Amino acid sequence: MTTDLRTLLIILAAALATYATRIGGYVMITRMKTIPPRLERALNAVPGAVLATLVAPAFFDGGWDVKAALIVALLVGLRHAGFGLIIAGWGTAVLIRHFA
Repeated sequence: MTTDLRTLLIILAAALATYATRIGGYVMITRMKTIPPRLERALNAVPGAVLATLVAPAFFDGGWDVKAALIVALLVGLRHAGFGLIIAGWGTAVLIRHFA
């Protein structure tokens, strides 16, 4: 399996965005006495946006096995957090690839 330039750039951009939001949030919080509610909502939305930049290309460019794995992981993630959703998505992709 090869990694194309677009995937590598997406990973790099997501890493930079995550780092910038963490450092930026730390700097802003240390300079403010209280965080305005609007800023707090904006900061809370960033991790989901970064995750979407990683998942969306795989969903739209991948095959049915990838789509099914991501949907299963999403559904499991609604009830359970952490490693369980990774195992569910991975297991779904493995089963589909094995029987297809």
